[in-house]
Amino acid sequence: MTQTITPRVRTLVLLLLATCGLLLTTAGPASAHAALTGSDPQQGVVVDKAPDQVSLTFSEKVALSNDSLRVLDPKGKAVQQGKPFEVGGTTYGIKVHSGLPDGTYTVTYQVVSADSHPVAGAYTFSVGAPSTTSVSVSGDTAGGGVVGWLYGFGRYMSYAGFIVLVGGAAFVLGCWQRGAGVKPMQRLVVGGWLTLTSATLLLLLLRGSYTGSGKVGDVFDLDLLGNVLQTKAGAALVSRLLLLAAAALFISVLFGAYDKREDEEKRDLTFGLAIGGTVVAAGLAASWAMAEHASVGIQAGIAMPVDVIHLLAVATWLGGLTALLVALYRSDAPIESAAVRRFSHVAFGSVVALVATGVYQSWRQLGSWSAFTGTRYGQLLLVKIGLVALLVGIAFISRRWTAQLADTLVRQNKRAPQKERVAASASGSGKSKGGGSKRAAQLARQQAAMDTARQKRTRDADPNRFGLRRSVLAEAGVAVVLLAVTTVLTQTEPGRTEEDAKAAKAASSSSSSSSASAGSGAVTLDMSFDTGGTDGKGVVTVDFDPARVGGNEMHVYVQRSNGRAFDIPEVKVALTLEAKKIGPLAITPDRIATGHWSASNVQIPMAGDWKVAVTVRTSDIDQTTVSKNAQIG
Repeated sequence: MTQTITPRVRTLVLLLLATCGLLLTTAGPASAHAALTGSDPQQGVVVDKAPDQVSLTFSEKVALSNDSLRVLDPKGKAVQQGKPFEVGGTTYGIKVHSGLPDGTYTVTYQVVSADSHPVAGAYTFSVGAPSTTSVSVSGDTAGGGVVGWLYGFGRYMSYAGFIVLVGGAAFVLGCWQRGAGVKPMQRLVVGGWLTLTSATLLLLLLRGSYTGSGKVGDVFDLDLLGNVLQTKAGAALVSRLLLLAAAALFISVLFGAYDKREDEEKRDLTFGLAIGGTVVAAGLAASWAMAEHASVGIQAGIAMPVDVIHLLAVATWLGGLTALLVALYRSDAPIESAAVRRFSHVAFGSVVALVATGVYQSWRQLGSWSAFTGTRYGQLLLVKIGLVALLVGIAFISRRWTAQLADTLVRQNKRAPQKERVAASASGSGKSKGGGSKRAAQLARQQAAMDTARQKRTRDADPNRFGLRRSVLAEAGVAVVLLAVTTVLTQTEPGRTEEDAKAAKAASSSSSSSSASAGSGAVTLDMSFDTGGTDGKGVVTVDFDPARVGGNEMHVYVQRSNGRAFDIPEVKVALTLEAKKIGPLAITPDRIATGHWSASNVQIPMAGDWKVAVTVRTSDIDQTTVSKNAQIG
């Protein structure tokens, strides 16, 4: 058994990295963490008189730029005037030109939520009567494209660098102080620092384009960079860079002066490094907490320190695990079983802290049991919980191998200095012989190399050590996937926000429907659908006006679960009056805009309880039919 990683292990690592890449690339644009909960005029409504302004209401505070809100006429020409402004609370507005002609208008918005994520979308309303429009609202650029992918990659690498930096340093300082003089361990921690620093600089450069145009050419726009530095997210990234400068000083002491001290002299320095390192690590963790999920929503004052503890627990556990893996596979210096046992205790404490803080975070971000399965955030969280449970199970196996690690390993390690002294003695005696000193020194070096190789073979032949190495490698593999899922999770709209937005939208829709019904007899039907594809869930809304016998205007709106317009290839409607055995009467509406279909002069031959069946096709092979009854006439 050699110290090099076998081809099978390399294949496993490549597969794990491919899985992580797949998770990151399929994440798509960052999901909105502030959802659109209402608008005036409302989506799809036909108003008699052109409005003076358009206002949008979100689930939380958002940041605006000059181009955050736009109103486009049927030909795609902008009809808004001035800059967007705050109406009050979480409602924002934009003035429009007076006397807008009849037709269908498109409202687009691109803002930044309070937890630093870009939010984009669009909807339509009509003045006088609906019309065709040349505006396409299917391509939401915020958080997408090449810039979005690079930003997601930068987030992943920043988490990975933080975990390796903090966890690796904690492992050396708290579990294996001899590791301060081991080159692979030094390269690991320094590599973590370089990764986190590079990723932070990348995120800072990408931030302006990521929340704005999404163009690669804007990455090096200094004006955009200046604007980013004035935002909460920009301040967090700059703070992280300043703390990384302090971390560089910590690393230089840990692997410099600390390694050269004798064991007794290390005690005071260990305490000082532990205090300083903890402060720096907590500050780095706070740079995430102050700008993302924990900083907004309920109990933010509690959530941010809890998030810091959560991140430190993750780094101590998974970063220490990575350091242990390096010590077992790449280090020439043998790691003592006592050091492995110390890390086992530290890892157990980290898991306890991780579970406690994770339970609180789950409650805060979900708010209900139904959100576990009914929202994307909840589904990803279930995957994360499963991976953590698997990781804990493998860690339990590692603890068993640690307990069984042979004491002979320690005794063999103790013999190494004796052999070195023997070799040194042989070298010294050779020097006293004059001309044969060089030959004696060469023989001594050869003997030392042979002794080292024999020691490695003996150590690696220990089945307990072999089992520990394999279980730790399995832990590290699961940890890589867990980190990828966590990265995607931080870019996903929290379940509580998604459900609150749905409830607010449903209340607004119900109020609008009731008002329309009282005034003109219009009927509105909302139906959820799931075609079974990878992106097949949404809500279809059917409006009949005036919902009476004879000619009617019918509008069909197809939306995603988060309220955005859903660009699908086909919608069909069929009407059946089962009591009179009339139908189905097939209706093929015309596409007006993304997610908006319409048919005029729909003839209802008789009053009654009509079954309205809507067939929604989201791809070439994925479609479904949903239905609901409505009293017409």
